[in-house]
Amino acid sequence: MPVAPLQPTIFFGVIIMLENCDIKERWSGVNKLVERWLSERQSLIVQFCALSGVHELSPQEGVARSPRLRHFCEMLVDYVSSGHFEIYYELLSEAEAFEDGSAEAAHALIPEINATTADALDFNDKYVEKTQIPIAGLAKDLSRLGEVLADRFDIEDQLIRTTHSSHREQVA
Repeated sequence: MPVAPLQPTIFFGVIIMLENCDIKERWSGVNKLVERWLSERQSLIVQFCALSGVHELSPQEGVARSPRLRHFCEMLVDYVSSGHFEIYYELLSEAEAFEDGSAEAAHALIPEINATTADALDFNDKYVEKTQIPIAGLAKDLSRLGEVLADRFDIEDQLIRTTHSSHREQVA
């Protein structure tokens, strides 16, 4: 039977080969990915907070397209995408390697995360290319997005605890 070639995981410009690793190496590689991803999350939160002061402006004022808002939208899409196309896959693969039921629990969380993805992408689509942004609408949409992101982060933290952190002692 032919051996499948290694498929590298590329995340933040770092190539990580996790497919044919032993369980400790896989856990360590996933841990590095998760740490970087959580750092990206922190940067996203900082940018979100910087935008949240928009409600202090007059609702009658329109704002010309904001580079800060555009940057936030780019970070939001990057964060959501890296979760779906890199992190969740690696977390689920790690959980499956442990064969302890954590993969099944994690699979149940993915639809909850997916429910928040549409809201994040809708926000991006609404604001990333606008030339004139109504302050009242943006403040309301930022408030709603903040609630969505808080829910998403909670579910992602559950996913990390279920699939990754719970195995820390087993690889120590």
